[in-house]
Amino acid sequence: MKKIIYSLFVCLACTLVSCEGDTTQDVSKISYFVNFEMKGDPIMQVPVGTPYVEPGVIATEGETDITASMVTTGKVDVSTIGVYTLSYSAVNVDGFSKSTERLVVVYNPKITADMSGSYKVAEGTNRVTDKSGAVKGFSGYKVNISKLAPGVFEVSDFIAGYYDQGSAYGPAYALKGTMKLNEDNTLSALDAHLSGWNDSYTRFEKAMFNPVTGAVNWTVGYSGFTFNVSLTK
Repeated sequence: MKKIIYSLFVCLACTLVSCEGDTTQDVSKISYFVNFEMKGDPIMQVPVGTPYVEPGVIATEGETDITASMVTTGKVDVSTIGVYTLSYSAVNVDGFSKSTERLVVVYNPKITADMSGSYKVAEGTNRVTDKSGAVKGFSGYKVNISKLAPGVFEVSDFIAGYYDQGSAYGPAYALKGTMKLNEDNTLSALDAHLSGWNDSYTRFEKAMFNPVTGAVNWTVGYSGFTFNVSLTK
C-alpha cells in the first residue's frame, strides 16, 4: 500500500513539474496604421496657366510623424484644363500600406455658365448598333452633372443610364467621367471609366450645352455602339 501511495506521489510531482516547464507567455503588439492629415481641400481648383501650390499632407503612425517617408505620385499640368489625381501613400513599421488622394482641377476662369443639376434623358435618345445600324430608343432615366470647378463637370453616366438603370445592372455599369465646357458652349470629354467592364468610350462628339434652354446633347461611342444622348432638366 505504501508503495502504491509513494508511486502516485512521484507521478503527481512529475506532472506538476512538466506543466510548469510547458508554461508559455502570450506576447501582444499594437500596430498603428498610417493616418493622413490633408492640408487644403480634397478638391483644389487652379486657373489654367497658374502655378499649383501643394498645401501638403502630414502622415503619422501613432504619435510618430512619418511624412518624410510618404510617397506622392501624380502630377498637375497647369497648362491643360483637366482633372488630375495626386496620391499620397505610406507604409507603417509592420508593412501595412495606406493611401489617400487629392483632385486638382485646372479650369478656365472665363467660363461662367453653370450646367450642373439633375437631368432627365429626353425622347430621341437612342443606341445604334455600329455594325447593323439597328436603333433602340430609350428615355426617362436620370443623369447628374456636378460642378468641380468653373467649366469643369463630373457626369454620372455618359451613356445616359442605359446599363445602370435600363438594364438594372447597377452603378458599376455607368460610364462615369468628367467633361469641360468650352467658351463656344461645346463640350469636350476629359475622361471616363465604366468599372463593371473596366473600359471607356471610344469617341465623344457633337456635344453641346444650350444656355438658353438648359438642354445638353452629345454622341458617345462605346463597345460597338453609338449613343446619341439628349438631356433636359
